Amino acid sequence: MTQSPPLDSPGSALTVENIHKEFSGVHALRGITLDFPRGTVTALMGENGAGKSTLIRIINGDHRPSDGRIMVAGTPRELHSPADARRHGIRVIAQEPEIVPHVSVAENVYVGALPRKKGRILDRAALYRRMRSDLERLGFAHAIAPQTLGSQLSPAQRQLVEILRALTTEATVLAFDEPTSSLSDHEVEALFDLIRQLRDRGLAIIYVSHRMQEIFRLADRIAVLRDGALAGIRDAAQTGEGEVVRLMVGRDLSAMFARKRNPVDKTVLDVRNLTTDHVAKVNLDVCEGEVVALAGLVGAGRSELAAALVGDLPIRSGEVRVDGRKLRLRMPRDAVRAGIGYAPEERKAQALFMTGSVRYNISIAVLDRLRRRRFVSSRRERELAEQFVEQLGVRTPSIDHEVRKLSGGNQQKVVLARWLARRPKLLILDEPTRGIDVGAKAEIYRLIDELAKSGVAILVISSELPEVLGLADRIVVMQNGRVTGELDRAAASEESILALAMAYDLAKSTPGNPS
Repeated sequence: MTQSPPLDSPGSALTVENIHKEFSGVHALRGITLDFPRGTVTALMGENGAGKSTLIRIINGDHRPSDGRIMVAGTPRELHSPADARRHGIRVIAQEPEIVPHVSVAENVYVGALPRKKGRILDRAALYRRMRSDLERLGFAHAIAPQTLGSQLSPAQRQLVEILRALTTEATVLAFDEPTSSLSDHEVEALFDLIRQLRDRGLAIIYVSHRMQEIFRLADRIAVLRDGALAGIRDAAQTGEGEVVRLMVGRDLSAMFARKRNPVDKTVLDVRNLTTDHVAKVNLDVCEGEVVALAGLVGAGRSELAAALVGDLPIRSGEVRVDGRKLRLRMPRDAVRAGIGYAPEERKAQALFMTGSVRYNISIAVLDRLRRRRFVSSRRERELAEQFVEQLGVRTPSIDHEVRKLSGGNQQKVVLARWLARRPKLLILDEPTRGIDVGAKAEIYRLIDELAKSGVAILVISSELPEVLGLADRIVVMQNGRVTGELDRAAASEESILALAMAYDLAKSTPGNPS
């Protein structure tokens, strides 16, 4: 392992020493000592609740530590507010930067320091000259135009505006908190190039993410928090995902996918020649107690197939049967009545009422069963929510807590609880572990296994091949809107799945050719 510079050496832009933080008697941070060297990308990793966000808020001046001190370039500093942090060269780039939509990029960047003419009128010509000069100096002249309105910026450009704000104030430490959560693949690449440029200019970069692939592409060193303490620091080039996972969760998760296959007999879902505007002649079946995975590359049609099966996209031809009964899926309500539950990929936008309580989000799908005459029984609703919160291990202060304040893994458990309350025959899970940490993933896998053992037929869509290989009894592979093959769990490998996922491309076929 490459040794980091000594604490408070000239190479350390920022150091936190013996940092403790308590909230109403709860220890969020326990004696963390960690340095952030100049010219280095330090990834900060850990499960949700490990203390990452609390540490970042302390560095940003949002919280005061209960004990310990912060050193900036070797000098102790008191950070009472984000303004103090900025004054000492520390900037935190939030997931959703604050951008004023109806003014230009230049005005957003230099807010508070805008050049004025006599009479206090904004000198736009001087403002745009200044920004063009700074863009040229920083190497971003082609990335963004000074006069572009804030409302016209892409997510990546919005982050660039926040970064430019930092660089024009001579920042020495930049912290990124889950910066790629709303970016396209192209925008992620642009952001990574930008971060590397900043690192090479000598800035200390703190990068918070749960995405392993990003970490190993970008980070020079990895600092892992667990239960509010520093679990370890590793050189990114000298370690692997398994070691990082062990540091994060305190145990080896090599067996977290290990499902014992359930005997299958009764067919629950039977799809024949299903055709929509997005998929063609799909045949698919899922049996009671079976987990079937839909695999494929981006754009293969997996999510569109799921949307058709739950009545969210129109079916042009073909049949869908549940327990042998042919369904007419004209709207999602038809699927729910047939015993189909659905957890979509975008849980925040498509599944959850973010400002609603945990109780409301769980009970919303079964209000008809909680009514007494024409009114919902508050007592029965609370009992139901409390039952599933306990059964699924949802970590929440209370069932009346807003679901938007929960971690990604606990939000996903709330979605699952909603459908379990309806006792579904078939549960469709689209990317069920996207956006959640490895510890929460293990809990979701356990829930899926328990559901299958109870007889629920489960259709899982996942882009993570280890997840597909570990969870599924059978794997159905799609490409370009068609099924290109099916693999039994025992015969499947990452290579065989990818070969089927790219079948049309490899054969230079067209979607109209037989699969």
